[in-house]
Amino acid sequence: MNNSHQPEVKPYLITKTLVPENQESPIHFLHGDIASGKLFYRRNHFSYPNFASSFYFLPIEGLVPTPKTFSLQEIYSLPSKTIKVVLECSGDKRKLFKPKVYGEQWGKGAISQGIWKGVSLRTLLQYTGLIETAKEIVFEGYDYGKRPDSDQLFNFSRSLSIEKALDPDTMIAYEYNNHPIPFKHGFPLRLIVPSWYAMASVKWIKKMTVIDHAFKGPYQAVDYVYYPNKENDNGKFPVTTINVNSTIQYPLNMQLLHTGIYEINGISWTGKGSITKVEISLDGGHTWDTCQLTSTIEKYAWTPWKYKWEALKKGEYIITSKATDSEGNVQPLEPLWNRKGYGYNAFDNIKVKVE
Repeated sequence: MNNSHQPEVKPYLITKTLVPENQESPIHFLHGDIASGKLFYRRNHFSYPNFASSFYFLPIEGLVPTPKTFSLQEIYSLPSKTIKVVLECSGDKRKLFKPKVYGEQWGKGAISQGIWKGVSLRTLLQYTGLIETAKEIVFEGYDYGKRPDSDQLFNFSRSLSIEKALDPDTMIAYEYNNHPIPFKHGFPLRLIVPSWYAMASVKWIKKMTVIDHAFKGPYQAVDYVYYPNKENDNGKFPVTTINVNSTIQYPLNMQLLHTGIYEINGISWTGKGSITKVEISLDGGHTWDTCQLTSTIEKYAWTPWKYKWEALKKGEYIITSKATDSEGNVQPLEPLWNRKGYGYNAFDNIKVKVE
């Protein structure tokens, strides 16, 4: 029987919860520099919002000399920029923490990458100006609901310092991979904050408000905060810049292999600088070899890597990867344990058996 015309088999998202919808990208089966909208991981605190996008307007208010409401057409007409950006949920790899922590038990797929097009936030703020006492800008999304710790309704809202808001690469995006942003990823307008964990990139922006104090909303002051102590809040600090990290995409964890020559491959990324080196160990971290970086280094994008492995000896192997960036940051043996499970970036490990 001829099986040469088997139907194509495609990867799908890995479901964590349905209401709200939280699904991982099949990171081991993503190839190339971008994830399609269908394979981009989905992270939500609430159900999807309802609004009529044809009547969509974006107000900028608060401590600005000239408050202004932008129509979509106005935003589309402004000078645009396009950036390839990796977006990683700050809870990516949460289920790997030891001791375990509560929260969405993300594996290694709460990360995706694509090409975002939009208007620099700095450009929009040129139309409104900023009063001298301005300290932060609050971005409120259309998505809302109740938190586990309260019966009150909250919109998902986050703030940026004026300095971060004025970074030329902080943008209000309206396209992803040359198409309008998919609704489930923030259509029609989404904030994109390159180099920060993705909670900062607020979806479905409802309004922007300039304030003269530190924003204390629950998704700023309670969640998305590192709590290094289990029993108290001592030493807490905000989740911001992405940690240097790497993930092995092939082989798969616990895979059985024949003896032979294999290409171990994966991705590495960081929030500061760029990836300069990825190392691989085939003995659980006792000895290391340098991998080949396989693409041009781009500021906010992940860096693919590969390593030729001659698996000629039968047995069990622990394959480990670690990345180094241009700021001298190196993936640690152990992550910074924190009560809410953010920023996991320890060595990536898989086990395989050669038979």
